[in-house]
Formats: sequence, structure tokens, C-alpha cells
Amino acid sequence: MKYSSGLVLLSGGVDSATVAAVAARECAQTAALTFSYGQRHATEIESARRLVNALGISEHAVIEIPSRIFAGTALTGAGMLDVPKNRNAGGEDDIPATYVPARNILFLSYALAFAESRAIRDIYIGVNALDYSGYPDCRPEFIARFQEMANTGTRAAVQGRPFAIHAPLMAMKKSEIIRLGTSLGVDYALTHSCYDPDPDGRACGACDSCLIRRQGFMDAGVPDPTRYRS
Repeated sequence: MKYSSGLVLLSGGVDSATVAAVAARECAQTAALTFSYGQRHATEIESARRLVNALGISEHAVIEIPSRIFAGTALTGAGMLDVPKNRNAGGEDDIPATYVPARNILFLSYALAFAESRAIRDIYIGVNALDYSGYPDCRPEFIARFQEMANTGTRAAVQGRPFAIHAPLMAMKKSEIIRLGTSLGVDYALTHSCYDPDPDGRACGACDSCLIRRQGFMDAGVPDPTRYRS
């Protein structure tokens, strides 16, 4: 089945690049939203722009959210917290300092408004419940509840045109995601994952995102194109 149009949340990382390729395969036309919220790794926004061109996405909007909204997180630097390094990424029960309060709730809310205004019914997000850092807004329960809310509180849905929130990577290992993206022609050299890159955009190699990405490429048997500091 091919949908007439789809909207993808595109951060510029491995998962969002892969889910964007899935959306481009499944939808006749694809739009994308990227968010600028004062993140330390703002270089990912440029990665998203490069991916838009590479994947032939028809419309791309970069949404500005003031960084002062997000206190107490290491990703924006607003709380003066350090990005955790060399954790047992994905293997700890605690939610790390890189958690951004209600981030995916906000992102999907923007996406819902954008989609309803353009008669788009299919929204794609690259959340994953296996290789992740413990964020509660990356779980299947969250996606199911958000879809329920979307189909309760929008004119389109109550008039018989419901929304579907697609999270096709939810149960996949990072290596499986990379293999899928490779089969769809994703150029991972265009992506960026590091939470704490240097001024030249080189990855630190030690944050959760770097560790998960590096292991994913190794397990997939695919060369890692990431530029690391050392």
C-alpha cells in the first residue's frame, strides 16, 4: 500500500534518516519537520537538510523552540550539565541527563498541526525501544497514547479522517536499522548522532548516542562513516 502523503520527524541521525527513507518508499509525497531547540548538537540540523535533498523530500520546515523551555537537560546546555560519557548505554534503568522534558510530545504536537493543515494522515517518527537511552517518550505505549489523543482532539479525525503515527523502527536493533537504511540507499555519511560534538562537528565517541551508533555499525558489518575526534 502506498499512502498519498506522509510527514516525517527528521533530526538528522541514523534512526530519523532511516525512517525518512521508509516514508519516502511508502508515500507518494513526503514532507519533513526538523526542530531547533538550542541543542548542543545543532549540527544535526544541517544533516537533516542534506538528507532532505538526498531523499527527495518535497517540503522541509525547521521549527524553532526556545531553549529556555528545556531546563535541567544536558542536551541544551541550559542547565550547565555535562553530557554523560561511557555509560552502559541502553542498559541502565535511570533516565540520563540527556533526557529533554516532553520533547517528543512537543515534536509530535507540531507534526500533528502541520499534518492536519495539509491533509496528511500518516506521521513517521524514528523512535526505538531497544537501542535507546531510557527515554520514556520512545516507548510503544507513548506512541499508542499519542495516536489516541490525536484521533480524539482533531477535526480531521472526528470527521472520519484519522491519523496514524508510524514507528517502524520501534522493535529493531540499531544494526537492523542500519541494514534496512543501507538497503534503501541511505547515505549515513550525511547523518549526525553525537550529543557533544566539537566545534568542527566531529563526534565525541563516548556519549550514549555515539556508543550505540558505533556498535550498531560494527554489528551490521557496515563501515561507520562518522568523523570522531580521535
